[in-house]
Amino acid sequence: MVWAKLVSLFKNADQQGKKREQSSVSNAKQQKRKVDPSHIGELGEYKIDVQLRQMPREIRYVSDVLVRNPKSRTGYSQIDHVVITPYGLFVIETKNYKGEIKGKRTDKRWNVSGRFNPYNPLRQNYGHIKVLENILSEFKNLTFVSIISFTLRCRFSVDPELRKIQSNELVIYDVELSDYIERKLLRFKSEMSEPILSDSDVSRVYELINRANITDPQDRAEHDRLAARKK
Repeated sequence: MVWAKLVSLFKNADQQGKKREQSSVSNAKQQKRKVDPSHIGELGEYKIDVQLRQMPREIRYVSDVLVRNPKSRTGYSQIDHVVITPYGLFVIETKNYKGEIKGKRTDKRWNVSGRFNPYNPLRQNYGHIKVLENILSEFKNLTFVSIISFTLRCRFSVDPELRKIQSNELVIYDVELSDYIERKLLRFKSEMSEPILSDSDVSRVYELINRANITDPQDRAEHDRLAARKK
């Protein structure tokens, strides 16, 4: 009788242990699946920030620029990064998509692994560039390079020209940013007899963009609300 009770106790303990182990594994899997996508986006932004901070001293940049744009549905445009160099401005739009990115320069919408069709990010960034042209109207004949940056969670099936350094519209991985900017600047230097902007001009452009940048928390919250409604 005692022996039977001991065997029964050991069996119950073993079953409870297995249940706890299975529950632990299940919870771990759920936690892994529930990784907040915003954290991945933050990591991508961090990788870009690190590269921008290591740019040469004559290059300046501004991040998270919110400016008024009456042509936008929200009344604002939010520009992820603007890199200001003596040879031109790099306007960077970051995307946190996962999967195969399909699209051409002229397409209105692109495709992400057949799951959804976001607005062509090059068109989106073109709108950002037009806003910057208005802000910087005192400077004529500025050169703008549109860069769309994706994380390594993507693979590209885009127009091959968008990966070539001669284009002023580029689709890159976030880890390639500094390399593409450096190569593009080398190309500009070989094509131009002298820089477009002096050191004081670069500082002035930086000042104008910062002056136009909306920092008021209520205005930014209103933009976020309208952008969320648009989605």
